[in-house]
Amino acid sequence: MANNTTATLTILSQREGIDLGDFQRDAKDFGLPENVTLRIEQVTLFGGKQHGSRLILLTVGATTLRVIPTRGMGILDAIRGGVRFGWDSPVKEVVHPSFINQEASGGCGWLDGFNEMMVRCGYQWSGHPGEDRGEFLTLHGRIQNTPADEIVLEVDQQPPYAVRLRGRVDEKRFKFTNFELQTSLTLTPSSPYIEVQDTLTNLSSYDNTCQAIYHNNFGEPILGQGARLHVTGKKVAPFNDYAAAGLDSWAQMPAPTPNFDEMVFNIESLADEQGMAYALLESSSQAEGIEVAYQVASLPVLTIWKNVDTEEQGYVVGIEPGTSYAYNRRHQWDLGLVPTIKAKESKQFYVRFGLFTTEEEVQASKQYIANVQDGTPLIVESAPTVRINEQ
Repeated sequence: MANNTTATLTILSQREGIDLGDFQRDAKDFGLPENVTLRIEQVTLFGGKQHGSRLILLTVGATTLRVIPTRGMGILDAIRGGVRFGWDSPVKEVVHPSFINQEASGGCGWLDGFNEMMVRCGYQWSGHPGEDRGEFLTLHGRIQNTPADEIVLEVDQQPPYAVRLRGRVDEKRFKFTNFELQTSLTLTPSSPYIEVQDTLTNLSSYDNTCQAIYHNNFGEPILGQGARLHVTGKKVAPFNDYAAAGLDSWAQMPAPTPNFDEMVFNIESLADEQGMAYALLESSSQAEGIEVAYQVASLPVLTIWKNVDTEEQGYVVGIEPGTSYAYNRRHQWDLGLVPTIKAKESKQFYVRFGLFTTEEEVQASKQYIANVQDGTPLIVESAPTVRINEQ
């Protein structure tokens, strides 16, 4: 179907009985000029634990995304100008949720499929596994291991030719959760940005809790010895005592380091006049970088997950805006980081990725972050935000 300015393609709709399966389309199929680069392809994977998973390859201009509709519309990776944004996990397959037992290994079974650039954690809860108020919560919630019910591509036929990949993912459990998530990924051919706009709706008759962490993960070539983080923040604190030992160099990245257990740092975000906070991981050459910008009103805190172990173990840094830190929910009530979503209420979450492949783009981002931070000191707290062993 199409209107005068937007062409649409329904890829999957449970309600309408549509499933395109494996397919390919390009710019001419959407009525775009020949000089506009657009291509979409869906493939069904086979073999091993990825059997039955689907992968959408979406190319808009110089950017190609690989999106996983069977894993909550997460982003596997992105390539712009020959630079890959993502990481190399020991998990090589795009694991189908049917092979995930989230309660395995004390609630850490979620890790059996963890290899994406962008993972949505939530939405009834997120964070580390454990008991809270009589309920056992598995690692990082359920949404990433839930296939989408509806997927639609929208293509604006007028400049700047914005392309939106939309999906609907339901998180439902009798007596517990009745959430609907509407996801949207937007790209334009001339822009280095990917915009993520999610709307979470509580369809229940009753209020509920909700938590969200956008677990965004990056390895080489952005990450490497000499890479550095720049953030807009009010305060940084270690997650635990182990992270406290690395607080002096929290923003500096070493080469792959054997036996480096993960260090996690909690940041209270600082917004600009538009309500956005920023984090930039700058490569050692300063010629590439990834910028993660996010709306502080709904995602007030930032987690930095510094997992600079060997390449075989997963050399990666996470830049993770959220409603909450990565602690189990029981530790976050007193921090005021367990939001309520009222009956029939919707909450919006906005995250933007800047895929920077030139020194000019990286320097512009770094300067903007410095301008936002100017006059506001980033307070460094030596004590962990939560003393878990004292709870």
